[in-house]
Amino acid sequence: MAPSRNPADRELCETPGSPESGDRRLTVMAHGISIDATTDQLGDVVFNADGLVPVIAQDVHNGDVLMMAWMNRESLMMTFAEGRMVYWSRSRQELWRKGDTSGDRQFVREAYYDCDGDTLLFKVEQEGAGACHTGARTCFFRAFG
Repeated sequence: MAPSRNPADRELCETPGSPESGDRRLTVMAHGISIDATTDQLGDVVFNADGLVPVIAQDVHNGDVLMMAWMNRESLMMTFAEGRMVYWSRSRQELWRKGDTSGDRQFVREAYYDCDGDTLLFKVEQEGAGACHTGARTCFFRAFG
C-alpha cells in the first residue's frame, strides 16, 4: 500500500516527559506511525568532527539495506518532523530530501541508534523505483567475487 500523501497525516508534537525526569519528547505522527524520541535520546547521537552521523536506510518490509547516507543535526530533526528521510549531501553541502527530484521518497516507519550513538538506522517504506541514484532498488547491488 502506498503511503498517504496528505500533509494532514503528519503531526509533530513536543510533549513533556514524566514529571520526575523533566524530559521532553519529540513525537512524530506520520502516516499513522508514531515515533517518540526523547531529548535525552536525541542528545545521545554522536556527530563526527564535520557535524555528521552515518545513516543506514533499510526496507521495513523485507530488510534489504537500501542505502547509506549522512545526516547533520538539522536533517535529523527534519526527518522526525516530516516523517520522511532528509539527508545532508556532502558533495553539494546542502539538505537533501530523498526523492524530491527522483520521486523515490522514503517514509520513516522505525528509527534506531546504535550502542555508541554514532550510527543511525531508519526502517523506511521506499516509494518509487529505488533508493540508489543509479535507479537500482538498493545501492548494494554489486557483489565481490
